[in-house]
Amino acid sequence: MSEFVTAYAPASIGNLGVGFDMLGLALSGVGDRVHARRIDGDRVKIAEVRGLDGQIHPYLSTNADQNTASIAAQALWDEHGDHGAVALKVHKGVPLQSGMGSSASSAVAGVVAVNALLDSPLEMEALLPYALEGEKYASGGLHADNVAPSLLGGLILCPQVLLPGVIRLPIPDGVTAVLLHPDLQVNTAQSRRRLAKGYSMQQWLDQQGLLAGFVAACASSDIALIGKTLRDVVIEPQRSGNVACFDTVTAAAGKAGALGCSLSGSGPSIFALCRDNDARNIASAMEQACRILGIGCQSWVSPMTAPGAYVE
Repeated sequence: MSEFVTAYAPASIGNLGVGFDMLGLALSGVGDRVHARRIDGDRVKIAEVRGLDGQIHPYLSTNADQNTASIAAQALWDEHGDHGAVALKVHKGVPLQSGMGSSASSAVAGVVAVNALLDSPLEMEALLPYALEGEKYASGGLHADNVAPSLLGGLILCPQVLLPGVIRLPIPDGVTAVLLHPDLQVNTAQSRRRLAKGYSMQQWLDQQGLLAGFVAACASSDIALIGKTLRDVVIEPQRSGNVACFDTVTAAAGKAGALGCSLSGSGPSIFALCRDNDARNIASAMEQACRILGIGCQSWVSPMTAPGAYVE
């Protein structure tokens, strides 16, 4: 049993374009940290929240009922905590409203940290329902496409109908992810509320076919088929107009050799999948296209095998 632990949880690419609410990919190089320690009392508390600059965060609440890290941690503590309480310090590494699973990263890091304080910690897979409680508060829906890859790493298929079960998909050989984060924000909960409530049978069939083809392509490392199926004909057309640089950045990625390019989650971040050797050039092309429009940005190049959360 530990008295003080720190857990790290990576950012993630939600939807991965082709799999709305069902597909997600862990992203290396950026994530949240949560420090947890035992204290007197009976509830999980937030001691502080710090931002990307290391300073006290100006917006995120220290109210334990309004922070995804503490909500997730409390759900676990209610069922498995033995005595006392827990204080959390949240250090944000994932930008807010970025489409990079910021709320999910905090929820996952919180639950992984508190799990390590238990006399008998649960297996990582068993933490998913508790992390989802935090994410549900932030996004207004039950979907695991950010939480599951942040917790478990790699490429995860997690349709709601199978939860809390998820499927770790094979990683295609020779394929790398690139993610560009423009200095813009999109509120996920608001973005979800704006989505159309009904779709045509043809749209439904097309998107099902693309998702099935993409999963098959990953399993067989069929790079040409990944390029053919990495498309979203239902959600992306409704959301891309909210990201000023979307058309310019995706065009630049395609010209530089990307297999496919789409929004990460609800945006504004934009991801591409590409051949390993093309990744750095594609990241540069996406950055340049964004900055030409006067929008600042940063990018990450990440293997599709990026690890999930862990105790440091």
